[in-house]
Amino acid sequence: MSSTEEIQTPERVGAERGSQSIGHIIAEANQLKPDDVERILAHQRATGLRFGEAAVALGLVRDEDVVWALSQQFHFPYAAGSEARSSEELVLAHKPFSAQAEAFRVLRSQLMMRVFASATPRPALAVISPDSGDGKSFFAANLAAALSQLGGRTLLVDADMRNPRQHELCGVDGASGLSGVLAGRPESGVIRAVPELPSLFVLPVGTRPPNPSELVERPAFGLLMNELRAKFDYVVIDTPAASYGADYAVIAARAGAALALARRDRSRVAGLRAMTDSLKNTPATLHGVVLNEF
Repeated sequence: MSSTEEIQTPERVGAERGSQSIGHIIAEANQLKPDDVERILAHQRATGLRFGEAAVALGLVRDEDVVWALSQQFHFPYAAGSEARSSEELVLAHKPFSAQAEAFRVLRSQLMMRVFASATPRPALAVISPDSGDGKSFFAANLAAALSQLGGRTLLVDADMRNPRQHELCGVDGASGLSGVLAGRPESGVIRAVPELPSLFVLPVGTRPPNPSELVERPAFGLLMNELRAKFDYVVIDTPAASYGADYAVIAARAGAALALARRDRSRVAGLRAMTDSLKNTPATLHGVVLNEF
């Protein structure tokens, strides 16, 4: 074999990268020599492994290199190593083939059928939970990431003005955002793109306000939600924990849809029931309760 272009592997699927095989992409990106490629192919024939698995087994590439090659072949967003700006908690970007990432894809499929299938414009989805520490911000960020990987423009709104985290999770500037818009300050460019996920955008909290309840109660918040729902394919909203007050219920009512989150071995049934019961007389439709086991 005289060049890596002659590589033939069982993983060749042709489509998204000019019909290049995974083997070709791995060899090219890692500058593998023809002798290295021959060793990989020999090991592949002897063991029945895929090209990438054989290359990892021989110590010629890392697991991360194989995932990156897959992302290139299928145009699949992936946050690569030290260059990533987002937090590793954004598992859909950093560990796209992990059990956590797959759990979010399963949930995404359910939501597509039950929440987003028929309504036009689609409702925004508020993620609510009884207490701090339930994993709500982690959950909202990864759910938004999963929706963005369908190709539609997805907006993650950080409406938790008591404990904002989405700018940190997504690796964007959080100096200005939702609080300034609701307070009537002239701010521009507050919606920011997430570098590792091309279809995902974030509206961070910005400056943490002293009066979060009053801000979400204002008509401006409802008008903003209507505008965002019309401009984005999917809108996911992170909310304050119910233990802080009624902010979550107001936000869910403006969103139109809600998904409750409980944490295994932490959330109390009484608190969860009180939170979900409080939505019964609001415009928000509660679409279920998710148990966070991570």
